[in-house]
Amino acid sequence: MSITSKLVLSAATITSVSIIGYVHFKQQLDRAKLHEGVLLDIERQQRRKAENIYMLQQQKDITKQLKQSNPDYINER
Repeated sequence: MSITSKLVLSAATITSVSIIGYVHFKQQLDRAKLHEGVLLDIERQQRRKAENIYMLQQQKDITKQLKQSNPDYINER
């Protein structure tokens, strides 16, 4: 084989290996980011659930106070 053909073959091989390596590296990064997004979504859902439970409890307390302070008003509605 001539020097030129060896250089072309080497360049093509190095380029192919580099591209394959980059694709695998990028795929691992993307999977890690996706997993991180899932964890953030779960955390956000738990936070929202806790806020909703807190708001529901506040509404129950307010309703109880309103019923105690003015029972006739609620029965009229």
